[in-house]
Amino acid sequence: MDGLFATIFLEFLGKPVWIWLVFVGIVLTLLVLDLGVLNRRDHVIGVGESLKLSAFYIAVAMLFGGWVWWSMGGEAGLQYYTGFFVEKSLSLDNVFVISLIFSYFAVPRELQHRVLFWGILGVIVLRGLMIGAGAALVSEFHWILYVFGAFLLLTGIKMLFAKDDETDIGENAALRFLKRHIRVTDRFHGHHFIVKQPVGDSGVMRWTATPLLLALIMVELADLVFAVDSVPAIFAITTDPYLVYTSNIFAILGLRALYFALAAMVHRFRYLKYALALVLVFIGGKIFYTQFFGKPDPLIALGVTFALIGGGVVVSLWKTSRETRAAAAE
Repeated sequence: MDGLFATIFLEFLGKPVWIWLVFVGIVLTLLVLDLGVLNRRDHVIGVGESLKLSAFYIAVAMLFGGWVWWSMGGEAGLQYYTGFFVEKSLSLDNVFVISLIFSYFAVPRELQHRVLFWGILGVIVLRGLMIGAGAALVSEFHWILYVFGAFLLLTGIKMLFAKDDETDIGENAALRFLKRHIRVTDRFHGHHFIVKQPVGDSGVMRWTATPLLLALIMVELADLVFAVDSVPAIFAITTDPYLVYTSNIFAILGLRALYFALAAMVHRFRYLKYALALVLVFIGGKIFYTQFFGKPDPLIALGVTFALIGGGVVVSLWKTSRETRAAAAE
């Protein structure tokens, strides 16, 4: 185990320390600006504010990609942009699950941003560990890329033919486990995740979780599940831990900002899952193509991914618009 952590550490140190400090400094600045300035007080984030904040995060991510292009070369820049776009696309499904979690716990809209913000901190750590482990495995066992490729192909095919079953958060095994082993208050206590409450008739005060903490844990677990798909997908684009990690984090930061706009119209993207499935199949196939025939032009991978997701968005909006008009006519 110590050897694995040492390898992960060395993989992340494959770049000069100052390059990592640039990224860390930007992310910390964004987080301080988000919670300390823009959202210092709990409030309902409307669609307009969500779109503006998301546009800001996307602009920062694009500028960072330009800096990667300038400092590390054009191929690295294209790989970063492709990884960013793939992660942002694959994470769209996560918006639907987060929306279900908030609905299940009846999280007030003014508290939802706080859950998403603190969830980002968990994502930064968990994604770092997963990407570091993946980089170490690829470095030690190159054949693991074939495993990633096969996994992505199978996952994509499964998504293509999966039925649209409604997810029941209440039946989730992890949530049932948490409810059995953690004391939880029966109501929210402002934006607090834990509060002190008397236990029974003894009057002894003990720390007790609020439903907001359970919602946060479930959001973190949801991200962990989705990372199982997205992390191998980006390793199919590049095995550079710096490019994988930075594109991941910037995509997730922007998506969390966009959540409040997407959650209001998530039903309009019902058919996007088929495009996401095709992206997974394409990326999985690209791994095998690269191993047997050589690395394709990074611009092709970016173009195909963009075309598939763009086509999925257009088809979703078109079909749901037709269904809405048909239902209104009836």
